[in-house]
Amino acid sequence: MWEIYDELIEAVPVHSRIRRAMAGLHWTAVQAESLGMAMTPQGADPQVPQAGQIAGMATRDVARWVKSWNWYEAAFGVAAINAALNSPAAVAGICSRTPAGDSDGDGDVFNCLLDDMRGKRVAVVGHFRNLERVAAVSELSILERRPHPGDFPDPACEYILAHQDIVVITATTLINKTLPRLLEISRRARVVLAGPSTPLAPLLFNHGIEILGGLIVRDEKQIWRGIQEGGRQSVFEHGSLRVTITREAALAKPPWAPSQPVL
Repeated sequence: MWEIYDELIEAVPVHSRIRRAMAGLHWTAVQAESLGMAMTPQGADPQVPQAGQIAGMATRDVARWVKSWNWYEAAFGVAAINAALNSPAAVAGICSRTPAGDSDGDGDVFNCLLDDMRGKRVAVVGHFRNLERVAAVSELSILERRPHPGDFPDPACEYILAHQDIVVITATTLINKTLPRLLEISRRARVVLAGPSTPLAPLLFNHGIEILGGLIVRDEKQIWRGIQEGGRQSVFEHGSLRVTITREAALAKPPWAPSQPVL
């Protein structure tokens, strides 16, 4: 069950150090090689025992917190992984061409997949914004831990995901440890991992994920200030790049490739 987590931790360079860290109202941020983000958990008891000591720590040590059952520690773990792996240079190094993406939405994974979703059964784990465009072209099921009207509660995943053509999973499932099970029950579908918490790490393609839809921070000062001042969606309006990477777009024999072909 921990394979994905262990591989992400090992992908963080051993020499990387954290320069600063912050838990905002909506987003948790870690600055290392780049600025990495994860969604701040809602509703849990907000305690981070190491608060005040994170800056200066080895990024990989904080990345190990992704396995913590303290959701706030786990959010710092995801943000630390993304600080190391989601830099523009790192993402450029894993693609055979520049990945799709811009601040105006061309890199938004739902925009990229909308034509493929037409007439399909589509399930989205996590209530993303603007899903009306998906509902207009597909048979859409939305599964959410804190359901909106019309959503299914997240235990319905066990009954719904096995029968979908496309499944889009929020990367916050890395924090709450549900991702391995969601991938298992979605194995017949085309699976997408999406959201600002997504590590843009091709090793994830070895675990049944076909598309990564994440975020690269271009203006670290602006994004940091937006998170610091309690911003939610507004922090993405300027200073970030939404990126979609498919397994096919990655290099044919990149360093992350397993010894056996990916099926």
